[in-house]
Amino acid sequence: MQIPQRQAKIAYPQVSLLPKTLTCLQKNGLYPLYCHQAQSVDLDREKCNLVVATPSASGKTMCYNIPVMQVVERERFATALYIFPTKALAQDQLRRLKELFIPDFLKDEQIAAYDGSTSQHLRSDIRRNVRIMLTNPDMLNSGILPYHQNFARFLRHLQYIVVDEAHEYRGIFGSHVANVLRRLRRICTFYGASPKFIMCSATIGNPQELCARLTGLDFALVDEDGSPFGGREFVFWNPPIKDQESQTRRSHSMETVDIFVALIEARIRSICFARSRRGAEFIYQKSKERLKEKDPEVADLIMPYRAGYLESERRRIEKLLFNGHLLGVCATSALEMGIDVGGLDAAVLCGYPGSISSTWQQAGRSGRSGLKALSFLAAADNPLDQYIMRHSDFFFNGEYEKSLINPFNENIMPKHLLEAAWEIPLSNKDTAFFGYECKKYIDNLLKKDLLSERRQHYYLAAGTDCPAKDINLRSAGETTFGLVDIDSGDFLEHMEFHYVIMQGYPGAVYIHQGLTYVITQVDYDKCLVYTKRQDVSYYTETQDLTETRVLNTLTSHQFGHLEILFGEVSVTTKVTGYHCRESGSDALLTTVELDSPPLTYSTQALWFNINQTILNHAREGGLDIFGGLHAIEHAVIGIMPLYALCDRNDIGGVSTPCHADTGQASIFIYDGYAGGMGIAKYTAENMPNLWRAALAVIAECPCTADDGCPACIQSPKCGNNNKPLDKRAAANILLELLALCMS
Repeated sequence: MQIPQRQAKIAYPQVSLLPKTLTCLQKNGLYPLYCHQAQSVDLDREKCNLVVATPSASGKTMCYNIPVMQVVERERFATALYIFPTKALAQDQLRRLKELFIPDFLKDEQIAAYDGSTSQHLRSDIRRNVRIMLTNPDMLNSGILPYHQNFARFLRHLQYIVVDEAHEYRGIFGSHVANVLRRLRRICTFYGASPKFIMCSATIGNPQELCARLTGLDFALVDEDGSPFGGREFVFWNPPIKDQESQTRRSHSMETVDIFVALIEARIRSICFARSRRGAEFIYQKSKERLKEKDPEVADLIMPYRAGYLESERRRIEKLLFNGHLLGVCATSALEMGIDVGGLDAAVLCGYPGSISSTWQQAGRSGRSGLKALSFLAAADNPLDQYIMRHSDFFFNGEYEKSLINPFNENIMPKHLLEAAWEIPLSNKDTAFFGYECKKYIDNLLKKDLLSERRQHYYLAAGTDCPAKDINLRSAGETTFGLVDIDSGDFLEHMEFHYVIMQGYPGAVYIHQGLTYVITQVDYDKCLVYTKRQDVSYYTETQDLTETRVLNTLTSHQFGHLEILFGEVSVTTKVTGYHCRESGSDALLTTVELDSPPLTYSTQALWFNINQTILNHAREGGLDIFGGLHAIEHAVIGIMPLYALCDRNDIGGVSTPCHADTGQASIFIYDGYAGGMGIAKYTAENMPNLWRAALAVIAECPCTADDGCPACIQSPKCGNNNKPLDKRAAANILLELLALCMS
């Protein structure tokens, strides 16, 4: 697809900028403004909270920097808080802010990052002098809000709260951050401040709704992009079919390696994105091996980058990339955000990232200088990727997905209410910040003696330590494990508890910085996972069994003569073993049985029942009913990221010819996190659209096997080894379900 270049759309604010601000912008070549920047300035004058949702490299930072420059010029003591999702992004923006603000507006010590890397001896100086503070949600949660008295001067004069990369705050992380931002608003009110929010997001389907749920406030939207664009060639690369009978395709990971290596050999500075930590390490490992054989001169000019690495290592790689010392990097979505990675010419995406928004974010990491860029998307052999390959118009012309969070999650909000009580005693007036949902949680905390009530205020129980230190913003209360090399004793990285259960069992292969390790032991008491460095030519694939029980039906949605139910369920998953598959070919080598502890949690789910008439029609056609239900479950889960910003691993499913709680043939789709994230709830309201897309995936797939293929109904995370599956039964049942919806 040729995406044409675009000229800048210039505009001027309705009211002239202040003299010093205008001079600074002109000096830096930032004036006149793009239309979305000018609109942001105008809406800011109307006292609106503002969300700017435009593509990568469109100049969103000026939509908040200009209002801050204006207030700093106008008011002697005004302060601003900038919140970024990562320390790396905050440090990157700190450099740019100092170039813009110093010396015309502020002194060097008045702009500073305050995060976990800030040395103790500098912190008091920063609190005393800073007027623009850069931080991240983790530091805000545990190092600023609990000790707000130390920041009283800064908070009293706070005029703006800037939240950049707001689209990153979804799922578990976003639900935590929503509570952190509500705690921040509450403390600002305590100091007599009422700062405006300016939030920036990549293009998503619901930017205003997301920002409202993050803060509890209303927002005005700016989404017209006036920035220039150098054009892009976007190549959708579907790996060739290697087996005509099964219609399976060559590994998209190996296709990605071929593309990435070819770009590096041509000295084209490139970034390669993988869907997982393992994927990034695998592509780096294979690319380096290939380059050593074909072009040794550049073999050491590529590196991997992902979450889990020690912070010092990530900073080193970022610096090498920014300075142009690297030709390429193999990364996860950790580099999807706006860290300045220097002038990159090409982006290679190993598999569809799961959303239109993320795809454009990753592709947009190349071509930032305004020159024409090149992007590749190498499709995986799964329903979502193959749907995109066959329906490219859905990608280039379709609607962006919605970002979903649940601030009122039962495993998240109570922890923040306890922390809020530590910061300032709670009262019934705090429903203005946390919503009326907080009342039931406060009552529960009182019953558990975690809060005490005195004179219509709720206090933290005596002797309780600061609760914030136990809040992990990136999990729903999970324990974090350390990954250790058993031979050297070196600490390698962190693993969340659910990841240990599902991927960290003894025998599992783990890749760290291009090196393979085999997990030898899990110590649940000490929260340690022991590994042994070992070169292996295979990877491991988890096998598990899952069951659901209905706890509470909350709502139902009627579509014609068909009912979709939504409510609370209990999910129990037990890892029963794993497959060893050959790296590159994915061929099955062996299967190992395990007896692992079960993982049980309560979450939200949708479910629907298939009536006896539909089942009888399938039987009369000689079709496998269980195989049809199982195939529908896989196809629907595979296609869900088309409609909601989620990953396939964020959701799970169970299908059965007779469920214990419904007494009927039923299919359950559930949120993969305790308490639910709103994915199942949103999907329940839009189920017919998913059935239509799932039917298209099944009907359009060229495979002829009864059990389908990975591109239609086979799932890489199926705990039952993709058995039984019946492609024809799934298509027939879906047709009848859709007919019932229309009747």
